[in-house]
Amino acid sequence: MIVAGKLIEYLDNGKFVCALVTESQPRRVRILNQNGRDVNLPLSRVVHCSKTTHSTEGSRESLARSLQEVTEKRFSLMELVDLEEIWELATEADSSVFTPSFLAELTFGEEANDDNVSAFLRCVFSDKLFFKYKEGRVLANNPEKVEQLRVQQEKEEKRAQLIHEGAKALAALNDNSFNPADLTPLHHETLNLIRDFYLCGTDAAEAEVAQKVLKQAGLTTPHSPYYLLVKAGIWSPNENLPLLRADLPVNFSLASRQQAELVLQRGQAELFDDPGRRDLTHLGPITIDGPTTLDFDDALSVEEQDGNYLVGIHISDVAHYVKPGDPLFSEAMRRGTSIYFPEGQVPMLPRHLSQGICSLIQDEVRAAFSFMILLSAEAEVLNVKIVPSIIKVRRRLTYDEVDKMLDSDPEIAMLDMLRKKLRLARLEKGALLLPFPDVNIFVEHNGKVHVNLAKSDTPARTIVSEMMILANREAAKYIADRMVPGIFRSQPELQTRVVHGEDDDLFQNTLQRKHMPRGELSTIAKPHSGLGVAHYTTITSPIRRLLDLVMQHQINSIVRRREPCFTEEMCKDFTSVLTRTVTTANNVRHQRQRYWLLKYLEDRKGQCLDAIVIQAGPKRCNLLLTDILMDIDLATPGGRGIKPNTVVKVKALKISPLENMVRFDWC
Repeated sequence: MIVAGKLIEYLDNGKFVCALVTESQPRRVRILNQNGRDVNLPLSRVVHCSKTTHSTEGSRESLARSLQEVTEKRFSLMELVDLEEIWELATEADSSVFTPSFLAELTFGEEANDDNVSAFLRCVFSDKLFFKYKEGRVLANNPEKVEQLRVQQEKEEKRAQLIHEGAKALAALNDNSFNPADLTPLHHETLNLIRDFYLCGTDAAEAEVAQKVLKQAGLTTPHSPYYLLVKAGIWSPNENLPLLRADLPVNFSLASRQQAELVLQRGQAELFDDPGRRDLTHLGPITIDGPTTLDFDDALSVEEQDGNYLVGIHISDVAHYVKPGDPLFSEAMRRGTSIYFPEGQVPMLPRHLSQGICSLIQDEVRAAFSFMILLSAEAEVLNVKIVPSIIKVRRRLTYDEVDKMLDSDPEIAMLDMLRKKLRLARLEKGALLLPFPDVNIFVEHNGKVHVNLAKSDTPARTIVSEMMILANREAAKYIADRMVPGIFRSQPELQTRVVHGEDDDLFQNTLQRKHMPRGELSTIAKPHSGLGVAHYTTITSPIRRLLDLVMQHQINSIVRRREPCFTEEMCKDFTSVLTRTVTTANNVRHQRQRYWLLKYLEDRKGQCLDAIVIQAGPKRCNLLLTDILMDIDLATPGGRGIKPNTVVKVKALKISPLENMVRFDWC
């Protein structure tokens, strides 16, 4: 129990406060502190109590003045305390727990008095590197703890300096025009700090530091870091933020680049030395792609044989160059797929492979996997042979060119006839075609955005899509029939059907898409209702998709009569990897496309735009902007008969591509 007249010290907001006890209670004391305030203090807050008892007589002012003098004296004594020296002596003792009086005597070399003990304790609380105070005792930290605290202390000091100096640097950058080449290491460190904070928010490693830097620099708006990073030349004015936030790999590792160079140096002569590979260069297949396509992973050939048709679907043999365990395969595992943006792409494989030796370029000898499928006159599958091959593309055609050659080119005419019958057969088995225009976004160098729609179900495009579906279907069947582990795509039965046959209606196709069951990826071969096939996988885009590359390896093993490249367990692992990576990539692609569409709408703010009503409820309406196929929702207007499948006028009132925000209203 602390009696009246004792001088005590307690902590208030981390600072020592000296006080005189004026009244003693069982668990509390009434005190007058050095600031002249009366306080009812719990005993648990008392850090130090004097041995000496002092008079409580005198005016409040005089007592407070005396307490201030005592505080000043004790504060001056702190300069004589060398905690590190005392700690070194203390660590030589058998115990690590000491009384404050003992350590004060070691410090001052004399019998401890109230002032000496107080000065020592004040030092312990101001520098927590060597000692820790606990319940009236002082604990000496062990050397490991001291080193740990020292590192932490240095880090905090550096952090404080970074906040102060970094804030000044950012404020100066923000206020003045400058050359990005003049940025100092401090600028770069601070800009990296706010970059991570802008991308990750409070999940950033140094979020608290970044917030303090921005606050001290006066950069308090949500997008201040973005505009500053653009001004500094770190980011472009239309930086791909979804890609950065997803932390997807963009650059290739040194090991993968080196492996790619070795692949290029090997050349193609070895292909003809492989007894398991057939020379099909005489077939002279064709590629059908868009005019700007650079990576060609499929080619087609066809010839009539006694009233039947031998179709060759030739797929680039990427598995010949990219093998499990190699750096390039590891890169493909990290990415899962190539991602295409209006302003560029992030490829799954380095460009000198994807657009070079793995690409089925006209007049170049290439390794391929050829699906030689014999179809009847009604496009029924009579025979399938899958062989590693050597091909040489004879013609590179674009979709537009093929559409103009349907009647004049015998090879194209045969492919067109077969695609119609293959398509009809799938429709009879319940397939949904759901043609939806492609939204093509073009971005000029100045950032101006143009959007146009292109038909996705032209004859040329559907020739390619039907032949790819055929190859993928037969690949899945080939794997499943042999009970070899694989990865398959499936889709449950449709519960609500809106579209029948070859309907090409934007309203119906959009509505049907809203009732589509989610597709599945698994190691079990199940029907795909949307495609109207019993089994399905994808193997036709190994340059761009990890799934196709994995399945190509698996088929290669079987064709060459080897053990399967991947076990069931490995295929399950691939499924998990693919689900994660492809979902992330698709989200990034969707967000980026929406960003450019919002940029397009910025130039049309306030203009009336056509929209088709997809669903109309009593409170909300779902619409589709017909010019850019953007899905929007609006509150149902009162007094207006809004009905599905009608065209209405809406306008964008507020648009922020950076915030992924747009607000529409009725015209």
